[in-house]
Amino acid sequence: MKPYPHSYTVTAKGSALGAVSIMSTGLPDMATAPPPEFDGPGGVWSPETLLVAAIADCYILTFRGVSRAARFEWVGLEAHVDGTLERVSGVTQFIRYVTRATLTVQSNSDHTKARELLERAEKLCLVANSLRGERALEVQVREMMAV
Repeated sequence: MKPYPHSYTVTAKGSALGAVSIMSTGLPDMATAPPPEFDGPGGVWSPETLLVAAIADCYILTFRGVSRAARFEWVGLEAHVDGTLERVSGVTQFIRYVTRATLTVQSNSDHTKARELLERAEKLCLVANSLRGERALEVQVREMMAV
């Protein structure tokens, strides 16, 4: 890992109407628009969905690191994140994030250790740690189905 601080640069381009393009060096451009809740067209990523997606993505990537350090083997992880946007004291902001994580493991895996690592990943996720709002984690550990 490179020493801190790390810097991330994104450029957004848009006009009075239509999608906004977001871009960063070495990455594909992405079109964004307001979500339907803000009278957007739907069917395209919005700043709101990107923020919630960043939490889910960061959670899984953090779990990878935590489980690797603990030498814990797993098969798959699904993270479903619900972000609640609300108006508080005249300011629109996300007030709550609920992460529902489903970890798939081999039948001989330690479920208690799996849950501990899932909780540790939630506490260490740098994206979630950078945001205001209440956080909750619900975890499920399931065994891989025999084929």
